[in-house]
Amino acid sequence: MEPILKWAGGKRQLLNHLLPYINDHRLNPNVGVYFEPFIGGGSLCFRLGKPRAVINDFNPEIVNVYLQVKDHPLELIEHLRRFNIERDPDEYYRVREWDRLDTYHTRSLLEKAARVIYLNRTCFNGLYRVNSNGQFNTPIGSMGFPIELIERRILTISHYFNTSDVQILNVDFSEAVHGAVGGDFVYFDPPYDYERDGFTLYVDRGFSRADLERLKHTCDALVDRGCSVLVSNNLTPFVENLFNDDRYQIEVIQANRSINSDGTNRTKANEVLIYGGQ
Repeated sequence: MEPILKWAGGKRQLLNHLLPYINDHRLNPNVGVYFEPFIGGGSLCFRLGKPRAVINDFNPEIVNVYLQVKDHPLELIEHLRRFNIERDPDEYYRVREWDRLDTYHTRSLLEKAARVIYLNRTCFNGLYRVNSNGQFNTPIGSMGFPIELIERRILTISHYFNTSDVQILNVDFSEAVHGAVGGDFVYFDPPYDYERDGFTLYVDRGFSRADLERLKHTCDALVDRGCSVLVSNNLTPFVENLFNDDRYQIEVIQANRSINSDGTNRTKANEVLIYGGQ
């Protein structure tokens, strides 16, 4: 399965590094439940298509997209068809303005989900970014809206949700994994740490180093009760020191940075995969 949402920092380019941690026989191939507490675009989750999964995001707009995909795929597609498939700055900024208007609360959940997909597929590099008021503020990108591709993916993922045991949550990451037990696999892909100011406003309250420390404590508890845990992040001294204990092994990999506005000047950066488990 391919994802519906584009995702800045998404994991499609890293799948060849991520999949062995789940599929390698020496790291517990008989995974009971797959947990992904920061689902975002869900590239890894949808590639795996596990029959038992718990997906979560703290961003209620993203969670609403997946709930509408599951429960109302045809109605969602109908709403998406109302948008202009060509690159249209006037329409883009008009739709982006919805959450700045007093009438936004009167919009249906289907309208809000369609808006997120439309903006995500036509904004700059699929960057989901909000201001301090929680309002989407990414500028328009260079592409139109690939409606037929999105429709096919909605139907495919809706079928997966409805023929598998998939829970869709909107809670803090630590609560999302509350039910994980020995033999389960948890993949954490939180907002990345930066040595200098970086992209943190995926939700209006951001994601701080204190949150990363909470995530480390959550990982410790999961590993101690027999779960396998995989975390992806930037290679920074803070992250490296945070996970520097005997529970974890750290693999350094290179990934393309895709946020740069000059597509010819994108560079590779060091990221880490942090694994803990049996």
